[in-house]
Amino acid sequence: MTKEMICILCPNGCNLVVYFDEKNPDGFKVENALCPKGKEYAQSEILDPRRTIATSVRVEDGEIPLVSVKIDRPIPKNKIFDVMREIKKLKLKAPIRSGTILISKVAGTEANVIATKTVERVK
Repeated sequence: MTKEMICILCPNGCNLVVYFDEKNPDGFKVENALCPKGKEYAQSEILDPRRTIATSVRVEDGEIPLVSVKIDRPIPKNKIFDVMREIKKLKLKAPIRSGTILISKVAGTEANVIATKTVERVK
């Protein structure tokens, strides 16, 4: 199988051409990679694509109506919607402290959802 992709791991943005056999994961060939990260990126994208999530959640009684949140590590790409469903269920009340874990091991992954901003309570 052949796949074209753009590597996003460094500023080069290489237009990779990847040749691989699904039955033999060691049989990867990557063309147009200007650095070793290109092959790593291609293998990861084909064998185990992962993503991070950053979004916001409503906050009651806060000085601002939303708090920014993110997951603390990449998750399998096929878990994105499961994680977002869990985040959507959050009901937060101010105060919220930056760095607070809001959901541990979200949607059965090893990732935690953490607040990335402090939101004080309205006095």
